[in-house]
Amino acid sequence: MGFSEFIGNGRIVAALRSMLAGSRVPHALLFSGPRGIGKYTLARMFAQAANCERLPDDFCGECAPCQRIGLLADTLPLVEQGLTERGESPDAATVERVPLILQSHPDVWAVVPDPVRLRNPVARPMIRMGQLRAVQRAAYFRPSGRRRVFIVDGAETMRWSDADVFLKVLEEPPESATLVLLAPNPNLLLPTILSRCMQFFFAPLALGEMDHFLKERTKLKAPERKLAAQLAGGCPGAALQMDLAESERLRREVLRLIELAVEGKSFGQVFSQTTQLAKNERERFENILELFYSVFHDLLELSHGPQEPALRNPDLKRELEALSQRASLEWVQKAVGELDLLHGRLRRNINRQLGLDALAVALGSR
Repeated sequence: MGFSEFIGNGRIVAALRSMLAGSRVPHALLFSGPRGIGKYTLARMFAQAANCERLPDDFCGECAPCQRIGLLADTLPLVEQGLTERGESPDAATVERVPLILQSHPDVWAVVPDPVRLRNPVARPMIRMGQLRAVQRAAYFRPSGRRRVFIVDGAETMRWSDADVFLKVLEEPPESATLVLLAPNPNLLLPTILSRCMQFFFAPLALGEMDHFLKERTKLKAPERKLAAQLAGGCPGAALQMDLAESERLRREVLRLIELAVEGKSFGQVFSQTTQLAKNERERFENILELFYSVFHDLLELSHGPQEPALRNPDLKRELEALSQRASLEWVQKAVGELDLLHGRLRRNINRQLGLDALAVALGSR
């Protein structure tokens, strides 16, 4: 039990342990990197180590603080409990007045994007003003143990106008509290927030590390482990949660939409395909857009890359090779630009169906 259980990014682990051992813990940390890389897991481990009763720079996993903070490893039951207690259909005032805070120990909070409702969550959960104000107030309370830790997952989802509340805590940091912000890309946060955080970027794991990780934790066969590792891009959490059959189905739908656009098919056929993608409520819209990026990456690799391209969708190589013969470099560049525009509009909580329709129209305009 302890930091030794964390896979990969050893330099970050060593840096955190050094901070704890020397009692020089910063007031704000920023963990950035791909989803599923382990940012939240390491933040929770850091919170355990910062409050462990037995070890100064690690956590035993056996003392009361370690065990209670360890309950934050699975956030889903805590989210469901919080939403149930607040009510299934809260109004806007209630959402702000009763913020969604995950807590299993008095000194450690986990703040996650609020889906508002349990049964019919909003299209794009986000960190809300009520949650930020709650953190602002609680950060200055004296800890019952060694240190208060606030983990803000999905920090990039907070409105920039709301981030000013959070900025006040960073400008006048409490001595006995640390805020750990988690985001896929640091550039999605305000520069004023970035400048007040010690930043750590999590690198993807090598294929060998991923294979060893999946072999210990799953029953996947060797070819399936390799494919899961490649599709997850070296992110162990994403690989664990991956349904290979569902992933193949969804990626083929994305590929089919791109093929229709390249072939200049009628908008009726194109919109029928976007409808199929938009109805996939089980998958985050950001993840669907990442699949588009992965296909465009592979098209460039096959047409202008090395002789042995590193494909992100190796199981679709035959279809991608055929498509790369028809998609010009100029078309792929334009497609990526349009995808960037759609990705940037996500902060406005756009309708996923309309967003995909607009992307398809742009891709079909040669």
